[in-house]
Amino acid sequence: MSSREAEKERLRQQRLAREEAEQRAAGRRRRLQLAGGAAVVVAIVAVVVVLAGRGGHSTSSSTAPAASNLLASTSGEASGQSVDGIRCQSHEQAIFHIHAHLAVYVNGRARLIPEGIGIPPPRTVEQTTVGPFVAGGSCFYWLHSHTRDGIVHIEAPVQRVFTLGDYFDIWKQPLAADRVGSARGRVVAYVDGRTYKGDPRSIPLKAHHVIQLDVGTPVVPPARFTFPQGL
Repeated sequence: MSSREAEKERLRQQRLAREEAEQRAAGRRRRLQLAGGAAVVVAIVAVVVVLAGRGGHSTSSSTAPAASNLLASTSGEASGQSVDGIRCQSHEQAIFHIHAHLAVYVNGRARLIPEGIGIPPPRTVEQTTVGPFVAGGSCFYWLHSHTRDGIVHIEAPVQRVFTLGDYFDIWKQPLAADRVGSARGRVVAYVDGRTYKGDPRSIPLKAHHVIQLDVGTPVVPPARFTFPQGL
């Protein structure tokens, strides 16, 4: 099988996995609507991110997230030059291929991480029922996002420890103890449900790490995230 055929098969399998995940999540979403208060906000965000995995069009009836709720746009992001030693290449890399998840809350409200971080324009964008899916661009940085679900794709030709700071540098957004993108305030960081005491820029992007940044108050307790099947 040629590399192009293998890539098409990989994407097909990911699309099938995403549709299966959406079907399982449909019942869960209906149950979540019965909850009240802040639990509903956290739960709905979790459902959206589970639905949004890697791959093509969806058959779910869920509503796409509003662009107005984005933490920051991708306008002005890195456009192809190397960033922190991270290159932007014509194809996604597969030698080192893992995924992490990032969630950001500003004053207790969830903010979306945009699709297309690390995939400079001109982009190929598919519209799905859970929001845009960026299928391609002028190149792919080793750290990038395809969707608004917060999943960070780490796909590099070499194995190394990448950090959240690397990701924000590609995005060209500030990240510090008192700022996340355009949001300012004290930052509380969690990694896999535990408080992270160091500089948020140094948080490692390891396989299935679940990262949460809370800016300001109230501080939202760390929320769970389930990676879609196949990721």
